[in-house]
Formats: sequence, structure tokens, C-alpha cells
Amino acid sequence: MLSARGRLTMSMSPQSWFELLLATPNVALAELSPDILIASSFLPGTAPRDPADRIIAATARENGLRLITRDKVLLNYAKAGHLDALAC
Repeated sequence: MLSARGRLTMSMSPQSWFELLLATPNVALAELSPDILIASSFLPGTAPRDPADRIIAATARENGLRLITRDKVLLNYAKAGHLDALAC
């Protein structure tokens, strides 16, 4: 969205960046399963209101992953103990 709205300048197309990311060792695309989508509606505590943030949080929680983000809402959710996250 940031790139599409001109708020982020990229040296390559988003498609090329994403392909390069997925070619990186130990990086994989997480499945967006019905279980994760349902879990995103039943997150503990004061979960993010944004549906995309909820899906990101549920995906990390369900897969036991650490989220690396600058998103203050997700970082605050992690500080409350509901998510493993690292600020970047």
C-alpha cells in the first residue's frame, strides 16, 4: 500500500522484491488457513482493531513465530504478552 500510494520508494517492483524475499533461506510464506482466520477473531487481551494486523498476529501466534515490525499497535500487543515481536 505504501508503494502504491507513493509513500515508499522502492529500487525494484514490489513483485520482484517479494520474489527475492521468498528466495531467501529460512523465509517461507505462511498459510492463511481457516484456523488462523478464525483465531484472528478470538485473540486474547486488547487485540489490534485492524483486521490485517489481527491476521498477522494470529499467524505469528499459531505458527510460534517472532514478528519483526515497526507497527506500534502490534509491538504494544506484544508488550502485553500476547505476541512474540521484535521492533525494527
